[in-house]
Amino acid sequence: MEAKKNLLTYEGLQKLENELQDLKVVKRKEVAQKIKEAREQGDLSENAEYDAAKDEQRDIELRIEEIEKILKNAEVVVEDEVDLDKISVGCTVKVFDVEYEEEMEFKIVGSTEANSLNGKISNESPVGRALIGKKAGDVVSVETQAGVIEYKVMDIQRSR
Repeated sequence: MEAKKNLLTYEGLQKLENELQDLKVVKRKEVAQKIKEAREQGDLSENAEYDAAKDEQRDIELRIEEIEKILKNAEVVVEDEVDLDKISVGCTVKVFDVEYEEEMEFKIVGSTEANSLNGKISNESPVGRALIGKKAGDVVSVETQAGVIEYKVMDIQRSR
């Protein structure tokens, strides 16, 4: 089975590479030092600092493995080459919520980068799936947990 491609913007790729570098270079050394100091305290069977440091080490190694897996299957979206005639990963979309009569802005990203609190929605989310391929002026209906939401696509731009 072929691994699923992880769509990333250049910004998302940089963020993951920087996190990986920090984990490998800085965090590994820090936790190794914590383990060394905890060992020097003697009996490891009742040493909470040692257990905590080993747990932290495990978490760091799992995150390194996770990031490496994401990067191995990464496909970077070149935002300068995004077709602005229709919505795709890597563009910023202004939509008008018909029911609440308010404008909203979303950046369409791959699922790895999605963060709704920062306005970054996944191309695999219900809203993202509904918007992909649409053009300015189109009205889309999105089935959500809160019911059907209608958005009118106002503008499609390159992400900043």
